[in-house]
Amino acid sequence: MAGRFAPRPTRATVRGGETGVPRQAAAPGEARVWVPDGPLDLGLVLGPLRRGPGDPTFRTMPDGSVWRASRTPAGPGTLRITARGGEVRGEAWGPGAEWLLERLPRLLGADDDPSAFVPRHRLLAVTRHRRPGLRLTRTGLVLESLIPSILEQKVTTLEAYQAWRLLVRKFGEPAPGPAPGRMCVMPAARTWALIPSWEWHLAGVDNKRASTILRAVRVAARLEEASGMEPAAAQERLEVVPGVGPWTSAETVQRSHGAPDVVTVGDLHLPGIVGFALGGDRYADDSVMLRLLEPYAGQRHRAARLVLLSGRVPGRRAPRMAPRGIERL
Repeated sequence: MAGRFAPRPTRATVRGGETGVPRQAAAPGEARVWVPDGPLDLGLVLGPLRRGPGDPTFRTMPDGSVWRASRTPAGPGTLRITARGGEVRGEAWGPGAEWLLERLPRLLGADDDPSAFVPRHRLLAVTRHRRPGLRLTRTGLVLESLIPSILEQKVTTLEAYQAWRLLVRKFGEPAPGPAPGRMCVMPAARTWALIPSWEWHLAGVDNKRASTILRAVRVAARLEEASGMEPAAAQERLEVVPGVGPWTSAETVQRSHGAPDVVTVGDLHLPGIVGFALGGDRYADDSVMLRLLEPYAGQRHRAARLVLLSGRVPGRRAPRMAPRGIERL
């Protein structure tokens, strides 16, 4: 999916009332218009980047616009994306604005090739037909996906989302420009490294996950270099960090690289979901899942995404894992 940039001005003004942002907070921002060469669903493409409904770095507005606050190599930036009439408009603020706009097409799947996927199961053929706007995002940023993925290791989703929200709001910085209220840019690598041990504890993060994040941010520059590598090589580099294994590296590279063939292994639920949808086996393990996905070699991540979007999941036969209590200091 390539698309093209439309010949539009590179400056634009966001007026109060159009985005839910208070009028006095509105300010001029850099803008860019891009025309994709096929259907595009912002929610499907960018949804994997949101870590829960309270994610301070991600916001979806009633007008359909999507806001993201990112820490780019050029500095913090806020990006607002709208899609109307076959065009995508990006507006950005802050030192990272130009970096974000330059990579807007890649973020929205310009490097992705959905036509490479050939469905071998009727379920996936129907789901793809119903979801033509699915593209695989590519952020080009490693740490912003790695850290929340580490937080999600071996805990409930609710616990991980809460930890990310608390830490970003407390140690991040306000998103540049007229971003919706309380949006934040995640902390810089050095800031993560200086978070006191008790703050990790209060956010519900155990020492193992906190230590993994601390080891990762100490080599942040080397990890960010992985954004220019092939997905397999990027995973290898990430897994050099003690505490980062195949599950975490896959969850990261799927977002940072838009990797269509990187499958998440070691997940508590995914093998059973894929096994049930494609083979009727609710008790499938990683080996069974990988065998069922073999016909989609090169596109296994997309196949798994379509399985999840199909809604065909096994009924629960056991209670959900309860969040652990957090002992206050």
